[in-house]
Amino acid sequence: MAFEDPTNIPSETPVEDTRGATHAKEVIAYHGDTDTNPVGEPTALHGTSLDVPVKPLPMPVPLPVLSRTTHGRYHSPSTPGYQIELRVDVDGAHPLRKLSADFFSLSGATLSYFGSFVVDSPVITNTSTSVVVRGQGRFTFSAGAPVVQVTIPRRTIFQPAAPATLQFFTTSGTPGASYVCAFESGYFRTVRIETDRVSDVTTPVFSSYNTGALPSGGPARTLSVASAYAEAGIQMLPTTGSDVINITEAGTNAKWSDAELHASMVRHFSLWREAPQWSVWQLVCQHHEMGDGLLGIMFDQSGLQRQGCAVFHAGLGGTTPERLREQLYCYVHELGHCFNLLHSWQKSLANPPGVDRPSAKSYMNYPWRYPGGDAAFWAAFGFVFDDPELIHLRHAFRNNIIMGGNPFATGSSLSNPEILTDPISDQSGLQFHIAGTHDSFALGEPVYIHLTLNPTDLRGKTVVPHVNPNKGMSSVVIAKPNGQVVVYEPYIDHLMAGKTAFLPAGKTIEDAAYIGFGKGGLYFDQPGVYTLRAIYHALDGSQVLSNVLRLRVRHPGTAESEEVANLLLGDEQGALFYLQGSDSESLQSGNQAFNTLLEKHSTHRLTDYVRYARGVNAARTFKTVARDQPNGMVVRAANVAEGHSLMMAAASGKSTIDDVTKMRGLQKMAAVHRERGDEKTAKSTLKMAQDIAAMRAAK
Repeated sequence: MAFEDPTNIPSETPVEDTRGATHAKEVIAYHGDTDTNPVGEPTALHGTSLDVPVKPLPMPVPLPVLSRTTHGRYHSPSTPGYQIELRVDVDGAHPLRKLSADFFSLSGATLSYFGSFVVDSPVITNTSTSVVVRGQGRFTFSAGAPVVQVTIPRRTIFQPAAPATLQFFTTSGTPGASYVCAFESGYFRTVRIETDRVSDVTTPVFSSYNTGALPSGGPARTLSVASAYAEAGIQMLPTTGSDVINITEAGTNAKWSDAELHASMVRHFSLWREAPQWSVWQLVCQHHEMGDGLLGIMFDQSGLQRQGCAVFHAGLGGTTPERLREQLYCYVHELGHCFNLLHSWQKSLANPPGVDRPSAKSYMNYPWRYPGGDAAFWAAFGFVFDDPELIHLRHAFRNNIIMGGNPFATGSSLSNPEILTDPISDQSGLQFHIAGTHDSFALGEPVYIHLTLNPTDLRGKTVVPHVNPNKGMSSVVIAKPNGQVVVYEPYIDHLMAGKTAFLPAGKTIEDAAYIGFGKGGLYFDQPGVYTLRAIYHALDGSQVLSNVLRLRVRHPGTAESEEVANLLLGDEQGALFYLQGSDSESLQSGNQAFNTLLEKHSTHRLTDYVRYARGVNAARTFKTVARDQPNGMVVRAANVAEGHSLMMAAASGKSTIDDVTKMRGLQKMAAVHRERGDEKTAKSTLKMAQDIAAMRAAK
């Protein structure tokens, strides 16, 4: 069925529907000590005789009858044609003075999303009988009648909420379609949240925190995750599907990998499905393989994303006020990413680009990145989102916010490409350097970079010791051969603890990072010259720019190289390199491409990258949370022998994998052997890593 423009079609006047009920928080109770008879005449005072004349009491001044607020969500009746979900935000707590709505087309028993609008700067007219809000709309489609007017009759707090009449007009003032929308809720959006806990979590799952327990920048009140979002106008409804996941079957491998968390969400989350929906999963874990400095992550995937996040109590757990404060912040922060909220200092990565706000007093900032550091942030933070984030939460176009809608920071772009040029001055006292692991890469080859940070100040500098862009303290700008400038964005967002370290003069922090695939998909999928620059975000707010690096991606020189490139260039393959392998069924085609590479092109030098990822994955006990299993989990036993064999081949002297990545893989393999009591193999594997380090130092 073809649908017309919903703003400019003839419409029948729907029957008024007053489903809304008075909210408890909007009702004011009045109490008095004067007794009155049924007709309101004064009676004798308590304890006196009726024969004693009583001086008439003065008639009380009538209390004003308060009007209901109009803010909240309204919905038109379920009739063929269009349904409207309207959001009115012009009064109540912290009004943003906006209107927004979503259109849904109804054909038979099929309801489909059609589009959305926002009125950013309406004119609001309040009278004794009505509230009228009118302004030019911003639509996701071409609207023939783009002027929006909402009229809501005045009602007292003792009456049901009035419906809203939504009327569209052309720019010349001709009336278009109109809809009557019944009041539905004081919240602008409603989201179902499922929170599961892994059985080895040793401290209580976060419940609530009194924000007055420690100094802060806002009023004292007791906040839970649900009430924190309620203050933003978002209703979080816990589901009945919350479980305790028994991890004992995994044996000694109790640490979670990003790959396991993603596979678990796809399999276990009772509300998960391949469709946009207002549902989110939060998993409370104890340990992540990245270490106890990782507090939380939002795991992503290509396509339908932002449906799950995890927090880690090894770094968060406890019941002290400091720990509860951090738990509230972290739980809310990770869920904020699921609503497609970027970090405060990364707003320019949005589509369209926003304004970076590194000094925002928001859940989406990092305390240690706030000017002045942790102490300054907590003293100023009022446990709120800032206004631009509230606008997004309440009024963003549906597909830009709903879980499973548009990708996280979809189509991200850099608002200032001049960042590729040299700074006018740099007094940060730090030097940041970027290098490619090779001067050039074959098409399809996983692109790794080396990043180093060292002080130029002879007194040394205090830093957050994370230079890898996957850990939130650095970014990498990429200018592609076609001129497009983008920022590498990690496939999974990691919230690291803000632990600082003193970096003495002469010392260096070094790391290697795979940047071939992220939220923007494949970043090096075309031959040509790429220009890269890294930015380290220092504690004092300085942006320490690296040197400019130029990398070349070569055209395939042979038929075999072209076939290998085709087998490597896929989003699922990129995800597998990022995750260092995975058993997830959602990455099945990527794993099949890897099988083909190992079978048909075992001697090709790029196949070592596949061996490396497969080796890491084979050597770990792969845990998948699974509601349909008796213990709530499926565990694939580690194949240490296979993992060791693959890793030795990938880290051999003939391999094209860079030395830092080889050392990291060998160290992981040595740790696996040590955990299993095979000290001899652990020492020999570690010795191989040490030999590579020594040869690298000699170079």
